[in-house]
Amino acid sequence: MIEVSGLLGLVLLILVIWAIVSTVQSHASTGAKVIWIVVLVLLPLLGFILWLLLGPRAGR
Repeated sequence: MIEVSGLLGLVLLILVIWAIVSTVQSHASTGAKVIWIVVLVLLPLLGFILWLLLGPRAGR
């Protein structure tokens, strides 16, 4: 069971890092980027779900 929770934690960490990088690359304002990054760092799971639903999209 410990291995599974460790693996899920690693997957969540990778997803949060991906969300932060995508947020930094987006065309959102600096203030919005900072707020999203703080939310992602302080509330990783909930922040990632909110980011998926409401977050800025990466610049293409």
